[in-house]
Amino acid sequence: MKAPTITFALFFLSIGLHAEGDKPAHSAVTPEPRSGGWMNRHDSFNQRVAKGNVDLLFIGDSITHAWESNGKKVWAEYYAKRNAVNLGIGGDRTQHVLWRLDNGNIKNISPKVAVVMIGTNNSGDGRNTAEEMIDGVTAVIDKLRDKLPKMEILLLDIFPRGQRINSQRGKILQVNQVLSWLDARPHVTFLRIGQNFVRADGSIAKDIMPDFLHLTPEGYEIWAKAIEPTLARLMGE
Repeated sequence: MKAPTITFALFFLSIGLHAEGDKPAHSAVTPEPRSGGWMNRHDSFNQRVAKGNVDLLFIGDSITHAWESNGKKVWAEYYAKRNAVNLGIGGDRTQHVLWRLDNGNIKNISPKVAVVMIGTNNSGDGRNTAEEMIDGVTAVIDKLRDKLPKMEILLLDIFPRGQRINSQRGKILQVNQVLSWLDARPHVTFLRIGQNFVRADGSIAKDIMPDFLHLTPEGYEIWAKAIEPTLARLMGE
């Protein structure tokens, strides 16, 4: 039974990895800025990286952004000593991360590792298809590889969302299945940790995700512990 699964994944991977050459561009791969407070936070990232001393990056949306609130204590324990910088902005989709990477967020730095988790905001109704989501996340990885070719990338699966199994969660699972094949690329490690937030009956507990999307302090502890062995290896520790 393994061969059909592999063939299926390779087929969709080939679609995602060759999106730019084989089909028209779409929103998930078209770099786009946002306005208001978003631009202020983006500018603050540029000011921080201009100071140098950056060994570890976290790149993502509100779930990454909240390392500064619900995840603050865990961040201090695991990442502050590693010269880590949080490049997460609430509400971001792949296209917004692409724009930020082109406009200063990683300029003139040489991090050892970037932890990337992006795409959940592309998954809603009327936004992007699963195929387009794969294209978008792949484009983020491509851009990081192009701009920082010596950096290791720890790509995480898009975390599950919704209290119980639902169509959006199923869409995310399909995307993650294909994204896992990016692990074959040089300096890219795919790590699936989303199952750590799900109980045996398929539900998500409120003490982990109170809104079934964003994490509590306990949720950030689960995240940190799940990636630590892999992260330490990639950091060369």
